[in-house]
Amino acid sequence: MKMVKNHAGRLVPETVNGKPQIPFMGVGGYKPGYRKAKPPVKSCADYPADGNKLVPDLKTALINAGIKDGMVISTHHHLRNGDALTNYMFDVIKELGVKDIVWFPSASFPCHNYLIKYLEDGTIHHIEGSMNGPLGEYTSYGKMKGQGVLRSHGGRYQAIQDGDIHIDIAVIAAPTADPFGNANGETGKSACGLIGFALGDSEYADNVIVVTDNLVPFPCVPWQIQGQNVDYVVQIDSLGDATKIVSGTTEITKSPDRLLIAEYVAKFIEASGIMKDGFSFQAGAGGTALAFVYFLKERMKAKGVKARFVRGGSTKYLVELLEEGLTDYILDGQTFDLEGVRSMHQNKNHINTTPFTSYNYHGKGNFASIIDTAVLGATEVDLNFNANVVTHSDGLLLHGIGGWQNCLFAKCSILAIPSFRDRIPVIVDEVTTICAPGEMVDVIVTERGIAINPRRQDLLDAVKDSGLPIRPLADIKAEVDAIVGGQPKKPQLDREQVVAVVKWVDGTLLDSVYRVVSQ
Repeated sequence: MKMVKNHAGRLVPETVNGKPQIPFMGVGGYKPGYRKAKPPVKSCADYPADGNKLVPDLKTALINAGIKDGMVISTHHHLRNGDALTNYMFDVIKELGVKDIVWFPSASFPCHNYLIKYLEDGTIHHIEGSMNGPLGEYTSYGKMKGQGVLRSHGGRYQAIQDGDIHIDIAVIAAPTADPFGNANGETGKSACGLIGFALGDSEYADNVIVVTDNLVPFPCVPWQIQGQNVDYVVQIDSLGDATKIVSGTTEITKSPDRLLIAEYVAKFIEASGIMKDGFSFQAGAGGTALAFVYFLKERMKAKGVKARFVRGGSTKYLVELLEEGLTDYILDGQTFDLEGVRSMHQNKNHINTTPFTSYNYHGKGNFASIIDTAVLGATEVDLNFNANVVTHSDGLLLHGIGGWQNCLFAKCSILAIPSFRDRIPVIVDEVTTICAPGEMVDVIVTERGIAINPRRQDLLDAVKDSGLPIRPLADIKAEVDAIVGGQPKKPQLDREQVVAVVKWVDGTLLDSVYRVVSQ
């Protein structure tokens, strides 16, 4: 396999799964300069005049969609770890004897470990999407037939609209739908809040199948997926386990160290001047991120500060901000708990968004760069502020990128991370896999201090008299290394076998993931 060195100094393959690639050229270095991909043009004459697109079952829908060997089939992840549809879909594909499918999910979850048997028997050729847990481990040991392709949520939309990947069949799980194909995720027994990560699939795929366990008469309102983009509708008994689609309660961390990290983050946002009337921020659903929202909320109330908008993954903590009048809007990308689902259905200022508007780098702007600060996590960071979210120090591929890369374009990106996990340092000399070049990371907050990227002299100046524990990243690393006994032993990697690649938000190749020989 021929490799080339990219702008980040990493070796990446010239081709991936037989397709030529463009190496990372630096942030903003690659300009596409071509037109968007085009969906197929179809005629109303080929569809029922009464608008009823119902077919008896998923098998019929896949056959009518022309399923054959080697196709790209997409799914979305809003059902999270409760998703049963994807596993059932591949059971049907196996029954049809179809091979070498490229699975293109917006994310995968532990429930999809079921699909390893279909990777082994050749039903699935490779995955272009997150490979979490056992799926990632399976890939890391070089067992997958093709190479995995890891993209951010925004990068996935970029790939669809740019034609980097062409979806033959999109299978969209819809908690509520009508026979015409209009669909939403707000209502029904499998309600997940929104299904915006499937919007691009519905607009660009050759054939679109909506599968629902809550069929309602036309019109399904609101519709997040438009029936005009849907070819077939299938009704089944259940899309999955509703108790695992969203959490009843997403909990704040109880770890003293992580609570301290969250408090440092909130203090930093206040001391740096970011927290002021009309500001905006993004937070996730991890325990530390939830705690940061709690601490920041208390400071906002004390200072009488109101945000213009907050960006989620929505949780009950963001919903509280909206309902207590501490923010004008929630701009939601996915819903993490039941309170988020309820709020989206009831609050007109809880807005359903998609990666087209919020994350797509090949557009005429997206609001990721408008956000004042985003608080994120990481598996590793290094002394050049490069960051990793997909592999660990053992080299195993265990996580997807999600919206992480896209959020880094906030005016101040903050990584809130413990200095070590299980006595393994998180701050290393060089990250195992680069998912973000160091210029994109502004602040690293640990329980042992706060490191500000030297590129951000404005932030250094803003907090110099704040009393916060501002320290060079190298000093924090040295302290942690002394505590845990130094850096962990590097995994043995087969540099001749690239098992997956990490794409940057513009579709260029940022880094390679190599086969793990031993740990």
